[in-house]
Amino acid sequence: MTTHIESEEHKALRSAVAALGKRYGREYLTRTIAEGKPLTELWSEAGKLGYLGVNLPEEYGGGGGGIAELSIVLEELGAAGSPLLMLVVSPAICGTIISRFGTEDQKSRWLPALADGTRLMAFGITEPDAGSNSHRITTTARRDGTDWLLTGRKVFISGVDMADAVLIVGRTEDARTGRLKPCLFIVPTDAEGFQKHPIDMELNAAEKQFELVLDDVRLPADALVGDEDAGLLQLFAGLNPERIMTAAFAIGMGRYALSKAIEYARDRTVWKAPIGAHQAIAHPLAQAHIDLELARLMMQKAAHLYDAGDDIGAGEAANMAKYAAGEACVKAVDQAVHTLGGNGLTREFGLASLITAARVARIAPVSREMILNYVSHQTLGLPKSY
Repeated sequence: MTTHIESEEHKALRSAVAALGKRYGREYLTRTIAEGKPLTELWSEAGKLGYLGVNLPEEYGGGGGGIAELSIVLEELGAAGSPLLMLVVSPAICGTIISRFGTEDQKSRWLPALADGTRLMAFGITEPDAGSNSHRITTTARRDGTDWLLTGRKVFISGVDMADAVLIVGRTEDARTGRLKPCLFIVPTDAEGFQKHPIDMELNAAEKQFELVLDDVRLPADALVGDEDAGLLQLFAGLNPERIMTAAFAIGMGRYALSKAIEYARDRTVWKAPIGAHQAIAHPLAQAHIDLELARLMMQKAAHLYDAGDDIGAGEAANMAKYAAGEACVKAVDQAVHTLGGNGLTREFGLASLITAARVARIAPVSREMILNYVSHQTLGLPKSY
């Protein structure tokens, strides 16, 4: 495996996206958040340049690459201070699921628009009472003639106000056993019976969080994605890219915070030497850099396995990458703020807001404790406590 050696194409993509990110930067993000707007300009330009759809098939307007390429895009935008969280959702989860399992009609209707950024799709799995347990999802779909009627609630769904549709994880009744099995539905955000309510978050982000209420939302037969009997397989095909992209989000943010701290430690002089000359300042920054690089290696391994079609191997690596990147990001941000001292909490330097944002990578889309459960059971073969 050569995931640790980046190809010339990947290096070129990295530098091109870094240049785009630099043109927008943290100031653009901060200004847009203050205005309460989405990151439309950056999203549109990234779409026009072909970066949003690098993982989608070429025949549907994508770049023909994989999650390895898309993770580079998100990491570099994050390192420039302007990450696009919806990259995790629209092309990585929804685009992947539709390109792998969608009908010809669903692919041609959605993939070109997801790739060029003219349409956006959100993803709805989390429910108020289910948490990380996808087996407890209560959103149900029942047949009414050839249509489906979808009823349920979802919570912490990102970017619904920007989305044309939400890929909803529901459950249908198995006629043979009477048991409920997971299924995926494309639900237009303007459908009758579809309600969205913003969640009041202390986290300052351009992408807002929503609670969804689905009250007998009528959907045509072709709203179902893939095979009605392969729900879990299809669902997990989208969740591994989600974890890999969350790792990219965290690594980018950690790199951004670290770059600000390094710049400050080089310039800020107390007594006769820059503070970066002192090991108490320099060593923790060096450790943070090492941790971010190690997390990126695991992210690259996970992306490589996923793109090669090894869903099981990718599952383990994606969970580990997400865990390592979340921890590395939190430590890097924490150390960056400490390096700047009081300045680390000022609006001018813009690091304090990352203290909250960095926690996202520890909590979403799955908590670090659930990842430790996964590794305990799946990798180490230890018994379950639940």
